[in-house]
Amino acid sequence: MAVLVPFHQDQRLPDDALPLRASAILPSLPEGAFWERVAALHDGVATETWLRIREGERPALVSGDCLVALAVLRGARQAGHDPGLVWFDAHGDVHTLASSTSGYVGGMALRFALGAGPLALDPPLAEERVTLVDARDLDPAEAEYLSTAAIRRVPVTEVGPPDEPVVLHVDLDVIDGAELPGLWYPAPDGPSRAEVVAAVRRVLDSGQVVALHIACPWEPGQDEENRSRLLAELTQSTG
Repeated sequence: MAVLVPFHQDQRLPDDALPLRASAILPSLPEGAFWERVAALHDGVATETWLRIREGERPALVSGDCLVALAVLRGARQAGHDPGLVWFDAHGDVHTLASSTSGYVGGMALRFALGAGPLALDPPLAEERVTLVDARDLDPAEAEYLSTAAIRRVPVTEVGPPDEPVVLHVDLDVIDGAELPGLWYPAPDGPSRAEVVAAVRRVLDSGQVVALHIACPWEPGQDEENRSRLLAELTQSTG
């Protein structure tokens, strides 16, 4: 069953940002520092993920950025799973606070899952339990890190069923920007929408996915009919 997390980092998104009929997590965030607000949001998401898994669901959480995947991982662990991670993204998301030139924390989300930074997963996920799908748009620091990391990298067309339980994360910017207008960080020369949907279905149909997270880093209010169909396709067999 799908659940909306209508936030980009610590900021509430407008109602038309995530065009999917579903219940929503709307915690009251503290008036405080950025990291405190994000942590409060993630506590709510982790609890919701845990509850739904314990009730026998395979939850699909839909949010505005990649950081929420960390909370989904936490919730899956709280529910008794020890999942690996399949991460679809046009970008590497393996920056640290020190390596990032932009300071955009969404570009650090996977590195947080591996134990670095203020949102570090505890205990960290081992690199060899991560499959990074596509990641065609890398900064030099990310390329250097990934050149020696034990993370498995595959193109979308070669994605197969995982060999262990996993959390599946899909940043929709993995789709070629020409097919999905309004992305905040589009990357050219990517896979088609159909190729991405087919690859996601292969992972979901394996029976190994304990929870799904979809990040929608796009400008709200654009191309809603197309976006709604895409989200429905990706979440239709969850629950």
